[in-house]
Amino acid sequence: MLFFRKVLFLSLFAAAACGIRPSTPTIPEALEIGTPKTIFAATIRDPLPEGGFGNGRTEDYHLLELTVSIPPNHQPGQLLFAYDTPDPKTEFTMAARRKIETSAVFMDRLNSELAKFEPDERDITVFVHGFNSTQSETAFRAAQLTHDTKVPGATVVYSWPSLGSPLGYAYDADSVMFARDGLERLLKQLSKSNARRIVLVAHSMGSMLAMETLRQIEIRTPGWSDRNLDGVVLMSPDLDLDVFRSQMSRLNPVPQPFLVFISRKDKILTLSQRLRGTSSRARLGNLGSTDGLEDLPISIIDTTDYADSASSGHLVAGTSPALLAILSSARQSSKAFSRKGLIFDGVLPPPMVEKKQIQDLSLIDITDSQR
Repeated sequence: MLFFRKVLFLSLFAAAACGIRPSTPTIPEALEIGTPKTIFAATIRDPLPEGGFGNGRTEDYHLLELTVSIPPNHQPGQLLFAYDTPDPKTEFTMAARRKIETSAVFMDRLNSELAKFEPDERDITVFVHGFNSTQSETAFRAAQLTHDTKVPGATVVYSWPSLGSPLGYAYDADSVMFARDGLERLLKQLSKSNARRIVLVAHSMGSMLAMETLRQIEIRTPGWSDRNLDGVVLMSPDLDLDVFRSQMSRLNPVPQPFLVFISRKDKILTLSQRLRGTSSRARLGNLGSTDGLEDLPISIIDTTDYADSASSGHLVAGTSPALLAILSSARQSSKAFSRKGLIFDGVLPPPMVEKKQIQDLSLIDITDSQR
């Protein structure tokens, strides 16, 4: 009873404090202040009269090119923004929104973005957001993650219709199932681009969407994921272990590397367990043990020691300045020493590890994929 009172209190407090957030405005002048970051997007959210996209579901498939202005005082791991009157000097700001009418034009713009990079850096990072996210927040988070980790190439967001409310957990879970076909369409579209590598990154409930989509693709076209994806990254996945194993059983072979970032201090996933009536069963993203997963060709990255330094305990890999510095340096080190590597294989070192020690760690290859 005490637990349910706490849940009710937290829910009511969150609802009163947040509610369903509005769209953020477009401020072109922000580009005179901040650093521009192009974010391509595909969405099945319903369009709003003022030009943005809301939380409703639609069968229509929209393609967008967004420009996010990253503030000059940005610190790694931070994501500061406002809904009504953003300050481009201190906050992420939407500087431009462009709806792309055809897939052909979208691919032309995407390939033009890729052409800005060296041939071995023409990557596409596909980001699938999690629970309680608006369209703009998703673009800001994708910009922050790729900027802070210095990921080259083009960033593409799949924006599924989250309610954008802390009370929308059930709605969002249903939206994940609704959104599978749209993500499949996007991935197959991107596979025809000029990208050298495509890496799929999903956060929280978005991991369920990513895995369900890969599963349905594999049922129709066995081996597609391995042939077309050069890595899968699940960050704080809100996934039941039995469901995850069932999804993985369809991936044969499994795209490599396949990375799962976990934290035993993830309070959001602990709450998810209890709301589902499975408090004794950890979610994939807050595992206390890898027992039962040893046979899967995946690498589990334990970020628990970095949780206290992160601005979000539900996205430690993307909001801990110390961990972001290590991941970014690891990528550069692996390239400089012609070693395989982007992200650590297994448990991360303690937060006090200096950057110069990174070259001694076991790393996983995304940057030097054979494709």
